Amino acid sequence: MTTQTEENPKTSEILPTFPVDKINRQMIVILDFGSQYSELIARRIRETQVYSEVLSYRTSAEQLQQLNPQGIILSGGPNSVYDEKAPECDQEIWHLGIPILGVCYGMQLMVKKLGGGVERASRGEYGKASLYIDDPTDLLTNVEDGTTMWMSHADSCTKLPAGFEILAHTENTRCAAIAHHEKKLFGVQFHPEVIHSVGGIALIRNFVYHICKCEPSWTTEAFVEEAIREIKAKVGEKRVLLALSGGVDSSTLAFLLHRAIGDKLTCMFIDQGFMRKGEPERLMEIFDQKFHIRVEYVSARDRFLEKLKGVTDPEEKRRRIGHEFIQVFEEESKRLGPFDYLAQGTLYPDVIESADTNVDPKTGEKIAVKIKSHHNVGGLPKDLRFKLVEPLRKLFKDEVRKVGRSIGLPEEIVRRHPFPGPGLAIRIIGEVTAERLNILRDADFVVRDEINKRGMYHDFWQAFAVLLPIRSVGVMGDQRTYAHPIVLRCITSEDGMTADWARAPYDLLETISNRMVNEVKGVNRVVYDITSKPPGTIEWE
Repeated sequence: MTTQTEENPKTSEILPTFPVDKINRQMIVILDFGSQYSELIARRIRETQVYSEVLSYRTSAEQLQQLNPQGIILSGGPNSVYDEKAPECDQEIWHLGIPILGVCYGMQLMVKKLGGGVERASRGEYGKASLYIDDPTDLLTNVEDGTTMWMSHADSCTKLPAGFEILAHTENTRCAAIAHHEKKLFGVQFHPEVIHSVGGIALIRNFVYHICKCEPSWTTEAFVEEAIREIKAKVGEKRVLLALSGGVDSSTLAFLLHRAIGDKLTCMFIDQGFMRKGEPERLMEIFDQKFHIRVEYVSARDRFLEKLKGVTDPEEKRRRIGHEFIQVFEEESKRLGPFDYLAQGTLYPDVIESADTNVDPKTGEKIAVKIKSHHNVGGLPKDLRFKLVEPLRKLFKDEVRKVGRSIGLPEEIVRRHPFPGPGLAIRIIGEVTAERLNILRDADFVVRDEINKRGMYHDFWQAFAVLLPIRSVGVMGDQRTYAHPIVLRCITSEDGMTADWARAPYDLLETISNRMVNEVKGVNRVVYDITSKPPGTIEWE
């Protein structure tokens, strides 16, 4: 556990994402006590090709029995188990006969509720620690003695419940891993799910395969078959509308829906004028011309630019872009419709972090009150009533890419760098004008062109240009210039939650700088952003 206190963990109302009577696969359930790593635990389980769900710690033992998971993982959390309002799970889960793994707070809760003791440690343990194995069986099979694990706790287990034994220790923590072998109850004080835990994935595999007896059945192929079957059953002969952005989520969704329902799908691409150079044309070429997926192109560049006139605050930019997107979407959907269903590229992290849906009182189906568009802001008017189709809502981002690749999505989209919904509008600091957009498009093209030429595009999580609303003095030939500086931002990351500035080759930076100054009118200086996240963010706005 961490030293931070929090009365209500963030996931207190998460429910299963699919009806109990439709569950036909093995799964591991993660009960979330507010840990920042709960999603990561689920991802690590999925990497073993076993399905996982993150649910509220309030999920009852009866609900868990209905879900019939092969295993349960209790996440970490910011509380201490001896706090007055510390979150607790249903006491009956210990008696379900389902293997349980407690992680950090989850382990301490298990210890306390089964008769052991947890107290504030005389010395907390944070960061990397060497794990010394006392019992190399079951949970720690093939985990190397002395391997590095990631610790983050100020409390420690001082007394184990009856029947438990110590599996491993560290220099500062006597009970670093524990087990009640007969009841298949296990606990670890460290975080095996984080990348810093060298032996973590081996431990997770042991729990999933050897202790829970799961088979690796959660595959891309199985998901695609199931998703197509569910889409056909739900949609039937009705029409579906999808707001297409060109990103991997909406593009994968378009390919999946087209495979399932063919011409009953209509994609709408709203060109707000903030995409990168050549992207709108390329998107239409790929979808409409090459793959014959119907895309309605809506040109709205002037409308969006007018809405941003004089606006410099980044949040106001996002709000106005989102509001205008909704207005255009509503107008065009009425023109093209009627439609019964709205397809959204909702992903599993969105399900965990958001609950922006309503239920139709007549049918019991969810109705969109918020569109997860390529702006991720704004809400659809309540009288624009679509039923939702969200085939990707069980998937993480990396799984979406695998699905996209398996159903024929071009690699240039599958591995496209993340791009913000408001696009170049938030990479222009200050007011967005047509002139500044043109400058930034050309500068951004130079960045992408050079890293592509060198085969380095996938060496970066993102690589892009930012336009500053200032001018600096320069000299070109014998003439004095007074033009914009461009900030070059290249970062590496696994998931965008944290990021490091990329140590790009000097000759690459030099070439990009020379090309920008020589080819992009209005630019006379290039600077390189060497700020990591945290303390900075990936985008400048």
